[in-house]
Amino acid sequence: MRRKWLILLTVFTVFLFSGCENKPSDEQLPQGQHSETREEIDPIREQIKTMTLEEKIGQILLVGLEGYELDEQAKEMIETYRVGGFILYEKNIKDAEQLLALVNSLKAANSKNPVPLFLSIDEEGGKVSRLPAELLKLPVAKKIGQVKEADFSFEIGNIIAEELKSFGLNMNFAPVLDIHSNPKNSVIGDRAFGSDEKVVREMGVQMMKGIQSGEVVSVVKHFPGHGDTTVDSHIGLPVVEHDLDRLKRFEWIPFMHAISNGAEAVMVGHILFPKIDSQNPATFSKILITKWLKEELKFDGLIITDDMTMGAIIKNYHIGDAAVKSVLAGSDIILVAHEYEKAKEVMQALKEAVEKDLITESRIDESVYKILQFKEKYKIKDQPIHGVDIDRLNERIRDTLRKYLK
Repeated sequence: MRRKWLILLTVFTVFLFSGCENKPSDEQLPQGQHSETREEIDPIREQIKTMTLEEKIGQILLVGLEGYELDEQAKEMIETYRVGGFILYEKNIKDAEQLLALVNSLKAANSKNPVPLFLSIDEEGGKVSRLPAELLKLPVAKKIGQVKEADFSFEIGNIIAEELKSFGLNMNFAPVLDIHSNPKNSVIGDRAFGSDEKVVREMGVQMMKGIQSGEVVSVVKHFPGHGDTTVDSHIGLPVVEHDLDRLKRFEWIPFMHAISNGAEAVMVGHILFPKIDSQNPATFSKILITKWLKEELKFDGLIITDDMTMGAIIKNYHIGDAAVKSVLAGSDIILVAHEYEKAKEVMQALKEAVEKDLITESRIDESVYKILQFKEKYKIKDQPIHGVDIDRLNERIRDTLRKYLK
């Protein structure tokens, strides 16, 4: 009996000391850090703790530029307001040399800031193409939908990503996942892959994957669906009388497929669906953004508004109030593509909303966390690009079009 107790005591002692050897004592850890919490430190959360409220609000804005060069107001957006990024339009792009110089100047101006810039563009192919004329044009989405080759759509997406990365751009507002179901819809038209939801679903997701594979953020658009509108949201506010059943059976098919296949960012359009939310267009509808897009459709990526300076908003709402409502509804990034004063107005409205407890600072932190996470995931940096091989890009485009457009 005595021998049995001695064996048990020996086993227990070995077990006790082996456990102690594997677990570092608090004395072995850096000062102020305990063994129980060592694994819980999140560098992004630590970074957010160092940011002022103004810096956080700046991160949730994407703003536009007024010309071909970095002007004093754009510098102010970077140096004073610490904006999260810029969007470039045709009015900002003259040729390849100028575009590269502009992008490099934005990066240089932001290089002292700890967070790099999102540098975005609408590059869909077809008529919505902002890139320099030296590059061969890519086919419109409708043509890709007619070909119905998944590899073709993926390849076009990957080419677009290579083009953008060549100039130092890192975010693309494409592909369009709207279904062109209304012949009177002039704003979408051939920007859609077609009028068949299955074609739009398959071709759209492949283009999205092609863009992502080229390490560019793909922002699918325009949730909840812009395909059956007759009013151009650049001019006025479209109203669509569809109910939830119709959206789930048709308009949302491409978006649901994209979400289940790794969609990381969604643009929400300025469209009023009175049968779902009679008070708010989708851009600041908590029902559509939080209840449906985030909770029911399980989307947990970046949610970006369409441009808040479009007629749909500024003709019907105060832009500052609209931005506040959009953040409360669940948007992460507010796009203010025109007029620096409007961008300042939005930032001031958001700051006042936090100070008045209309928006909690933790709600702002939630969006900033996602933004910083994306910038880290996509290895976004403010490093300059020293040259673009236009001939090589064009050769790849020619080879792809020869292969699929016989």
